[in-house]
Amino acid sequence: MADRLIPKTATNLKTGLTAAQVADKTAAGQTNVQIKKLSRSIPQIIGANLFTLFNLLNLVIAILIFMTGSYRNLFFMGPVLVNIVIGSYQEIRAKLRIDRLNMVNQQTLTVLRDGQSQQVALEALVLDDLVLLKRGETVPADGIVQQTTGLQVDESGLTGEADSIAKKSQDPVYSGSFVVAGQGLIQLTQVGLQSFTAQLSNAVSQKKPRLSVLLRIINRIIRVLTYTIIPLGLLLFFRTYGKSGSFNDAILGTAASVIGMIPEGLVLLTSIALATGAYNLTKKRILVRSLNAIETLARVDTLCLDKTGTITTGQLTVKRVLPIAADQVATVTAVASKIVAATAEQNATAQAIQALAVPPLKVDVAEVLPFSSETKASGFVTTKGVRYLMGAPAFIIHDFHGPLKQQAQDAAAAGYRVLAVVAEQAQVAQEVLGLILIADQVRPQAKGTFDYLRSQGVALKIISGDDPVTVVNVARQAGIEGAAAYVDMSSLPAESDYQVLAQRYQVFGRVRPEQKAKLIKAMQANGLTVGMTGDGVNDVLAMRQSDCSIAMAGESEAAEATANFVLLDHNFESLLFMLNEGRRVINNVERVASLYLIKTIYSVVLSLFFIILGTVYPFQLSQLTPVNALTVGIPTFFLALEPNYRPPAGRFMRNVMEIAAPAAICDILLLIGISVVGHFNNWQYLATSTMSVFAIGAIGFCALLAISRPYVGRKLLLIGLSILTFLATFIFSTTIFGLQAILTWPYVWYYLGLLLLAWPLFLFMREVLGRRVFSKVKWR
Repeated sequence: MADRLIPKTATNLKTGLTAAQVADKTAAGQTNVQIKKLSRSIPQIIGANLFTLFNLLNLVIAILIFMTGSYRNLFFMGPVLVNIVIGSYQEIRAKLRIDRLNMVNQQTLTVLRDGQSQQVALEALVLDDLVLLKRGETVPADGIVQQTTGLQVDESGLTGEADSIAKKSQDPVYSGSFVVAGQGLIQLTQVGLQSFTAQLSNAVSQKKPRLSVLLRIINRIIRVLTYTIIPLGLLLFFRTYGKSGSFNDAILGTAASVIGMIPEGLVLLTSIALATGAYNLTKKRILVRSLNAIETLARVDTLCLDKTGTITTGQLTVKRVLPIAADQVATVTAVASKIVAATAEQNATAQAIQALAVPPLKVDVAEVLPFSSETKASGFVTTKGVRYLMGAPAFIIHDFHGPLKQQAQDAAAAGYRVLAVVAEQAQVAQEVLGLILIADQVRPQAKGTFDYLRSQGVALKIISGDDPVTVVNVARQAGIEGAAAYVDMSSLPAESDYQVLAQRYQVFGRVRPEQKAKLIKAMQANGLTVGMTGDGVNDVLAMRQSDCSIAMAGESEAAEATANFVLLDHNFESLLFMLNEGRRVINNVERVASLYLIKTIYSVVLSLFFIILGTVYPFQLSQLTPVNALTVGIPTFFLALEPNYRPPAGRFMRNVMEIAAPAAICDILLLIGISVVGHFNNWQYLATSTMSVFAIGAIGFCALLAISRPYVGRKLLLIGLSILTFLATFIFSTTIFGLQAILTWPYVWYYLGLLLLAWPLFLFMREVLGRRVFSKVKWR
């Protein structure tokens, strides 16, 4: 490991690399290439949609059907190919949009080249570049510290240890870490594929995201079917072939059974819904880093907010300076200006101090004390041993009581951020120079956003490093209820029960970064799905711990790299659009999933039934094609795009089975009844098979009507056109699909009876099985 730290070039620390050196290293491939893309490549997307187990089954079945010469039974490949094209197109469209936003939000770093500071893209860094890293920035590649001004790095993404590590000259730094205090000049010793973590596009490492609830359930269904389809298909084939002796009949019947078991459209629909959701979010300038997170956000029932930069604009201004002595206003501001200059901070507080345009205190600095979330202060030590600090009064004032404490508390209650400025010297009592009152502004959209979230059942909690009294004032301005239930986390013992704290309080002040993460973890342990919004480096640990994280762009690269979503326009109102888009995806997929699982259920049961009987499967693939297209395929494509923003009920399988199981049982009963009646009346296979798929279609429309509530004009028009097309197909297009015309005498009365029986039978089964049986099953 030691030789990784040896610079390849003796770079001049005053000038950095020359343009010629950069060109040579670029030509040699010694660049910091981004090796981890935030989205799959186009070939990967096409491959993922094309090379699946179900597509392989479809291909094998298509080949076998082709061998039989029954070419119209190959119609089923049409929807399969359309599914592949639509799924690939939607995901590629979302990918291209996301990649364009990534380019807009691309990380740039300050490097020293040809004696000048330059802004360089992450990928344009080369070996031995001198990179200036400041608080909140991510380490782009492995390197060594050449110069430091109180540099402290968080390497928890690599080591799991949350404590920040102070870096001295010649100490190593690694990609996958970020700067939490101070700044440093880093010479890159390993770039691109050679870097320690090789995770340059997301420099803050995070655990592999868990599959969302929806995808986890669908994957479970597919996994069960994977172990079911092939053995059932083989049993049905050999049983039918052994009984009838017809290879073609066995192939066509088995094909109808196996294809019926595959809920392929459900997988496609979920992928399309998520990709479309990501695309819609990018149109609102919301960068989506994880498709799964779209669903997870919709399930969030507790949203944790950092105050500065999320509830407030983060644009701070100094409103008042309260000196201890009447003539010390200039001293207070001069010391504050010197601290900002010495630490080279560029955060909102530092910018507010700089805006005063006060000449800094004229002293020589011996040591810089960078800001730390632990100490809540920053400062410097002069060559004469005087230590100047600026930070939270309760943390840096030794004797914080009496009128001074009351003055600070009154200012905090009025909504100000209060900073104390103090001077210390060995064997001399600490001198409090004064207080600086800084104001922030609540985002204009915050109150309306919080009101809507509360009306949707989302609990709000504020977790901030600021004085809790200040935070409470801001929370009240933003209209957050229950803000009076607050706690100062700095006053609690280390062994406090965080699960109790998370239940008892709504506002948490003076919270250290690791405490934020513990609070999120405690809420999750209490059974909550937790989202976290933040914009600073002190929010990163909590954002990692949360189920879904949202960052404001432009504040901290570490926070942006950790977040599932990045609000590029700082529009806090985008939260509502994000929440609703996720809910639309979940609710619509949940609503239409039952239609896909109807045929899966009845296909499995019918396969078992006809394996036992040894007779030919009751219909062929070509006959089922118009039914699948008109009762499932086309309607669900449109229903999946419907606005549906109600909170997810969290009972996917229960809601699906309440429709799918009764409908499938109706199909099974009707098909068995048709087989029995056809057997006793000596009906031809064409008559029984046509009547079977007609019955499946009739029940399919019943289920479609059930999931389409509430009815609106466009839904009724869609269903009406589907029904008319369905009837027309069974009257005029029978030859194409291998059907018998339903107006053929005397079968017309049976078809009429099926139409009259379908709706009451479905309602009865839904009431008895769906609502009384399946609603009580504990689905996992």
